Amino acid sequence: MTAQPAQTVRSGMTRGAAMVEGEFLFTESDFRKIAAMVHGDAGIALPETKATLVYSRLAKRLRALGIASFNDYCALVAGHDGVDERQKMLAALTTNVTRFFREPHHFEHLRDQLLPKLLAGARAGGRVRIWSAACSSGQEPYSIAMTVLAAAPDIASLDLKILATDIDPNVVREAREAVYSNSLLAGMPEEHRRRYVLPVAGRAGYSRIADEARALITFNELNLIGDWPMKGRFDAIFCRNVAIYFDDDTQARLWNRFAGLMPLEGRLYIGHSERVAGPAAQHLTPDGITAYRLTSMPREAAR
Repeated sequence: MTAQPAQTVRSGMTRGAAMVEGEFLFTESDFRKIAAMVHGDAGIALPETKATLVYSRLAKRLRALGIASFNDYCALVAGHDGVDERQKMLAALTTNVTRFFREPHHFEHLRDQLLPKLLAGARAGGRVRIWSAACSSGQEPYSIAMTVLAAAPDIASLDLKILATDIDPNVVREAREAVYSNSLLAGMPEEHRRRYVLPVAGRAGYSRIADEARALITFNELNLIGDWPMKGRFDAIFCRNVAIYFDDDTQARLWNRFAGLMPLEGRLYIGHSERVAGPAAQHLTPDGITAYRLTSMPREAAR
């Protein structure tokens, strides 16, 4: 394989000059077109410091399609014939870094602070709903399901469901399959691994999440900045390490929409680098490490 030239962002560019050095011409105009499409489609803000990342991830798409330049690629994804490729472009630029029980304090908080009351209500005939709002390849919602199962051996008799959504149909498909390399199980507590993980016949080194955990979860595609079809409220919402890719206004609107879908005392769990800001901060009170409790009801938030 021929080594590719190092990719560096060039400063002091002239009109039409390469923004990143590499095998494909990638200009500032190309970058701005791609950044505008990604922001419009998914709310993700791409500053110019991300130019090298954009180039390296999309260069693979240009090679796969046999396209000679980013200018031609931009024309494709902006046109009617490029709808499928535009989705692939977004998937290529979306970071899907996840693992089982990532930021374990959230699952401990769910287990100790929230589930006892929710399960008591469910045993009295109530319902419990939890949303993993950027589920990636499924490790987060399965971690939630295992936490619930360990706390409620009688879960089959209770009305408790987990919704898991992501903008990328590829990772949603992976999540539904629930098959993972054993190397990805490293962060899972050993007791959960023994109870809720099974070897896959004929696939050495791979495991599948047990049916009792899978049965609690419904996976769907959903764009967080698009329309939300859900009507009921969620007792807990996990949306972690996603809002950091949005601009401030998009973040504020997202927090407010989440608050509008929660009951009083509902919990919102966000990423370690994120903080609730904007109108929702009047209603969501810090309740642990990057966990928030809804203490007052906002006006109905637009969905």
